[in-house]
Amino acid sequence: MTMSARISQSAFDGSRLRVILLLDLYEGAQEQFLDAYEHMRNKVASVPGHISDQLCQSIENPSQWLITSEWESALPFLAWVNSEEHIQIVRPMHSCVRDTRSMRYSVLRETHPDQPLTTEVARASLQKAARVGAGITRHALTFTVKPGSESKVVDILANYDAPETRINGTTRLHRTSLFMHGNRVVRAVEVEGDLLATLCHVASQPEVQAVEEAINPYLEQDRDLSDSDSARVFFTRAALPAMQHVASGRPEPAELRRHMLYYPAVADRGLELARFLAHQDEAAANDPDSPVYASTVFQRDDVVVRMIDVTDELDLDPAAALGVKAPGGAAELERLLDGAAIGVEGSLDSERTLHRLLAHADMMPVTDRSSADS
Repeated sequence: MTMSARISQSAFDGSRLRVILLLDLYEGAQEQFLDAYEHMRNKVASVPGHISDQLCQSIENPSQWLITSEWESALPFLAWVNSEEHIQIVRPMHSCVRDTRSMRYSVLRETHPDQPLTTEVARASLQKAARVGAGITRHALTFTVKPGSESKVVDILANYDAPETRINGTTRLHRTSLFMHGNRVVRAVEVEGDLLATLCHVASQPEVQAVEEAINPYLEQDRDLSDSDSARVFFTRAALPAMQHVASGRPEPAELRRHMLYYPAVADRGLELARFLAHQDEAAANDPDSPVYASTVFQRDDVVVRMIDVTDELDLDPAAALGVKAPGGAAELERLLDGAAIGVEGSLDSERTLHRLLAHADMMPVTDRSSADS
């Protein structure tokens, strides 16, 4: 199995990105929508990494529209779509749109009339090989609660009734893993099929709505989930994208333990830290003796978390658990990690220090639920 075949999800391959946004407009909202689009496209045109975009209208249903854009890679798009500027720029469009669906694709092949075979230069910006996997999409949300409320929030999040996980014949919520570090909550989901349909379905379930309502008083960022704009802003700010998922080439062991590790980055080094950890995990996937069977790196701004499925106790091999087994790995992590924020400052050149860091980075598990037919 090639290395690329082990990576089922990645924002780091450098290939061009095609983003497709399907929109269903309210009746009579076309002119307002076109004005909002003009405002948005003039702003987006100056965003670093943006190449082009097109606005299309269905030839069959005039209320159905499509915005497709091309980006140099996934990284500038993710930085843009999760930014405060993006929240403000797209806000005028929401009053025109009944429903949306966003899809993101790496460009793997392309053909031009005057260039039927892709040149080497052009091929350099394409995805190198098709990724394979089990059809699972990974996504996470992170938010903070008011200091002192952590135990109340844990009790709420650990004891709610599980919602219906089967959405339709092709889509289901495969697994939900929830962890805390201090007052920070991270909720990771694995979805088989349509991620957006799953998130919308789960959010509409009474069990989930009751939990979300119960934790509202403890959130540091106010929200009103009954208000669509407030809910949209909250979940946009809470989004913690999966930057890479990689699994070992060996058969999956029967018993795996799930952990999530928290890596607060030095200011403005979050992406660099996420890339470093992703490369370390990619290399470790070749090692048949590695205790890490699979890993997913999530990153937003200076918040980086790494979810790992391991075959044994973490402290038996702290370097492998932390993703710094390769030569020079500990020194690079020391450079990128905000040691003061995690409570472990200074050199990471000893196993004793790595044990301390692992103990501080290992997040507290709150709940880990898989669907009944997983």
